[in-house]
Amino acid sequence: MRQVLLVALGVVFAVSLIIGLFALNHANQEQIELTSRLQSRSQVLADSLAESIEPSYNTRATSTVQRIIDRFVSSERLSGIGVFDNLGAVVASSQDLPLSDEGMLVATVMDSDEARGDFVRQGGNTYYVHAIPLHEDGRVVGALAVAQNATYIDESIRDIWLDSFIRWLSQILVFAVAIIVLVRWVFFRSITAMVESLRAARRGGAPFDMVSDSSFFKPLAGEISKVTRSLRQARRSASEEARMRLEKIDSPWTAERLEEFIKAHLKDRPIFVLSNGEPYVNAKVKNGIEWRVPAGGVITAIEPVMEACGGMWIAHGSGDADKETADAEGKLRVPPDEPKYTLKRVWLTPKEIQGYYNGFSNEALWPLCHMAHVRPQFRREDWTEYRKVSGLFAKTLLDEVRHVERPIILIQDYHLALVPALIKKSRPDAQVALFWHIPWPSAAQFSICPWRTEILEGMLGADLVGFQTQQYCNNFMDTVAGEVESRIDYEHFSIFRDEHRTFVKPFPISIAFPGSAERLEEPDRSILDGLNIHTSHLALGVDRLDYIKGIPERLRGIEFLLDAYPGYRGKLTMLQIASPTRGSVEKYAEYRELVRKEAQRINEKFGTHAWKPVVLEEKSYSHAELRQLYQLADVCVVTSLHDGMNLVAKEYVAARNNETGVLVLSQFAGASRDLKGALIVNPYSAEETSAALHTALTMPKAEQHRRMKTMRASVRDYNIYRWSAELIKALSRLD
Repeated sequence: MRQVLLVALGVVFAVSLIIGLFALNHANQEQIELTSRLQSRSQVLADSLAESIEPSYNTRATSTVQRIIDRFVSSERLSGIGVFDNLGAVVASSQDLPLSDEGMLVATVMDSDEARGDFVRQGGNTYYVHAIPLHEDGRVVGALAVAQNATYIDESIRDIWLDSFIRWLSQILVFAVAIIVLVRWVFFRSITAMVESLRAARRGGAPFDMVSDSSFFKPLAGEISKVTRSLRQARRSASEEARMRLEKIDSPWTAERLEEFIKAHLKDRPIFVLSNGEPYVNAKVKNGIEWRVPAGGVITAIEPVMEACGGMWIAHGSGDADKETADAEGKLRVPPDEPKYTLKRVWLTPKEIQGYYNGFSNEALWPLCHMAHVRPQFRREDWTEYRKVSGLFAKTLLDEVRHVERPIILIQDYHLALVPALIKKSRPDAQVALFWHIPWPSAAQFSICPWRTEILEGMLGADLVGFQTQQYCNNFMDTVAGEVESRIDYEHFSIFRDEHRTFVKPFPISIAFPGSAERLEEPDRSILDGLNIHTSHLALGVDRLDYIKGIPERLRGIEFLLDAYPGYRGKLTMLQIASPTRGSVEKYAEYRELVRKEAQRINEKFGTHAWKPVVLEEKSYSHAELRQLYQLADVCVVTSLHDGMNLVAKEYVAARNNETGVLVLSQFAGASRDLKGALIVNPYSAEETSAALHTALTMPKAEQHRRMKTMRASVRDYNIYRWSAELIKALSRLD
């Protein structure tokens, strides 16, 4: 209906413009005609009066002149008559003679010895005053002014506009109703049917069906039908090419190749993904409901896989409009613009969210696994909710796979550590993989958890446990060896417990590079203008507001750089995108204030009226906006204090299609093992970060190309599609 209204408004605007132009022309013509008549009549009247008044005026018979004026004013439709001497003084006049510019018209007439007229507004009325010179012996000795009421001209013009408005309103109503009816019931239905048919063809469904009941669209439908046939042929060719590439190790991994790989290895077995975070959040806004993709490495990594493979993603529904967009079973086809898989939402109570998510997941496990010097908070009530929600996720999954033979189940991250054992207990035939996206601490560090044994036993229910690096695999094996009665096979990196074998392998996660056919366009600098950034150098940080990300340490590195190299002042801006996260957790609220204070302190220390060294943006940016910023930034700064991988580093590399730019990367981020062309720093050292920034900003283009080319090759060769293929291949081969 919105499109119909837009069409109607467009036609209304066009009709209004035409009617308005015609009305304007009519009003102008009418005004010119009426004014011309009034001027002519005033000229004739003034000349006639001059013949009667001039003799008496020349003989100084002022009383006679006044009688003539009074007689004409009373007998003619005149608003006033006045006679003036050669100095512009009034000799005789009618009452309330309207004059403009304090008698300037009379003076001009006498000086030029030419008759003139002018319109005058007085007392809410419009008058036309016509003045002619009076002569004696061929010289100007005075002037005669005649004033006529011209209000009727304004009234006539107003009547024209009023009539035009009434006609316009009547025509608009008729046009609007006709257009709405025509578009809504004739065109819109046909277009909707055509779009649905085309969408089905684009998704690989039924071929495009021309709208047979509408000859108006027949030529367009015919052309679209040809395009869809070409699309189907291209898809068949892509599938065939992908099949041919399956056994070629050196060929690039794409969504099409992954799809063919899944078909070949899983034989139509569906994939089920479980995670706490959902890939699409529906939120209520002023004009309805909108969807967004939340920030986070899990979503960035798994979403392209699900788009390529299909299946079902089970996650916690956290949006305030999630229930309104899902069906009775909590299911929704996504992505919204081109559905490729099913999202099933799990509904949690505020108490469950507080205990399971805020409490145990983010105040216990998160700081336990990250060396960020934040003490874990272990509370019995949080553990109780964590176990309860794990059971809810497991039950939801088991309900979905009750009729599925040997389902493939991919469980994501530390929120669901207990779920693998719960699933295997009910469905031993299921093939379950748990991928732990965050670091795994040392055995000594993990031993402080009161429920360490239960967590490890839950994880060992999986057939395959994946970590980001080999070091985390080693830490996990050491932890299990010290806490759980089991047999450790270091040769094959597996764990035997209760006749069940769990393999432990590293799978360093990546991104969708070369991507899902996304084309990188030239960046638009207006995004920086909107942030009031006009410096020649731009450093960029993109993080969640999480204490492991090292944002204050990064800002202190900027401060040290500006102290050590004053030449950068006014020429360098640090743009920090800081997406809010876990705001209800006390440590995160404290961290947010710390970041704000650091940014404010540095800006007060170095900033000027026109320049701020730190621009802090506490909001989430879309992937498209971030790609623009990645392309505009001279340096991307990743200073995580401890991070499983950090995909921002890889996203920056993937976006640099011109192979310039420099990545400053923390040695404590998993990505530092993959991106050998980065400048590796210890984020705890402001001096080291400052030196790396200076090196980055002065690095020759040739070296930038060499380093960036190496990193782009690494991300291209081991992208998310290859990561997924290796994970699924390793899982499917475990019999």
